Amino acid sequence: MKRLLISVVVSLCVSSATTSAQVRELSSPAGTGSGQPNLAVSPDGRVYLSWIERLGEGRFSFRFTTLEKDGWSTPRVIAEGSNWFVNWADFPSMVALPDGSLAAHWLVKSGQGAYEYDVTISRSFDGGKTWGKPFIPHRDGAKAEHGFVSLFAAKDGSLAAVWLDGREMKPAEGGHDHDKGNMTLRYVKIKRDGALVDDAALDTRVCECCQTSAAMTAEGPVVVYRDRSEAEKEIRDISIVRLKGGEWSAPRPVFQDGWQLNGCPVNGPAVAAAGRRVAVAWFTGADKTSHVKLAFSNDAGETFGQPVAVDDGNPAGRVDVLLLDDGSAMVCWLEKLSEGGAVRVRRVRPDGRLGEAITVAPSGTARSNGFPQMARAARELVFAWKGDRVLTAALALPQK
Repeated sequence: MKRLLISVVVSLCVSSATTSAQVRELSSPAGTGSGQPNLAVSPDGRVYLSWIERLGEGRFSFRFTTLEKDGWSTPRVIAEGSNWFVNWADFPSMVALPDGSLAAHWLVKSGQGAYEYDVTISRSFDGGKTWGKPFIPHRDGAKAEHGFVSLFAAKDGSLAAVWLDGREMKPAEGGHDHDKGNMTLRYVKIKRDGALVDDAALDTRVCECCQTSAAMTAEGPVVVYRDRSEAEKEIRDISIVRLKGGEWSAPRPVFQDGWQLNGCPVNGPAVAAAGRRVAVAWFTGADKTSHVKLAFSNDAGETFGQPVAVDDGNPAGRVDVLLLDDGSAMVCWLEKLSEGGAVRVRRVRPDGRLGEAITVAPSGTARSNGFPQMARAARELVFAWKGDRVLTAALALPQK
């Protein structure tokens, strides 16, 4: 597939300074009306894009493509079905494991209730040419919400998954919303033969519908998510749990924003790690002021420094983050503008200094615009977001 090259001059702003940059549009292989984009990078640096296509008559197709020298490859189908839970915020994903295998997850309805659905995973051991029989990683059998999944490679290279699990929740009258009980955060490791091992409850009361995120440090995996305090306070800040020495740590706050909110903001955090360095980005509305924040850790997530605000004053959030070789972080988010919104990215130096905010593309900030995605491909950043369909672009790594 040919790659469309266009030079787009965009405004970069930090304080009163302005400059310009070139964004290269990547011709998207996704069809009109497609959505739920997700980007993944293999251990050897290959970039994967997955998304959902609507086939009509209630049927859906979960597809993926890889980034080649001349653009995205011909899409392949992971799975198709008609009883899926397809949602703007709880989107499918895929992951490439160290042994070369692939895994992908999507959501399938388990009952008639609005939030009765299961996580479904399939694996491929031939580069995505064929996919194995789907399976469910949770064994509670409850007709409840199971979603907001993060797939990652465990320390031994096995597939691992964390997700929000509503088995302890009871539906409200009519079964169309959440009522009593707590949303939990759960984990399982999945062996190559499909065996489910080491399953654990990581937190027994978390925010009901914010994305989770996981990364591997030199000491083991870390998982970040939006927590939820006792009902009397309803503080919904970002917490982290760590697997070290075979034991999961107790949840600890990345930073105590003190965001009191009687409901889920549907705006989860993102984490990236390299060695013992960790970066966490998140959205908060504490003190009635919206911010996208970033905090660094130099001890594999045990402690974090003071966060910095990286937005331009009116963010919608929906963050992504990655780490660069020099310890800097790239943070992506949606910024609200008078004329709509924009997908933006900014470099944050290890000492907290901010680079220029780069507008990757104009974008709405409604729910239908979903969550922008970001990945690194050699010396470029690759982006995917939802417009009238899934759109993609690339940007050379900022040098300052």
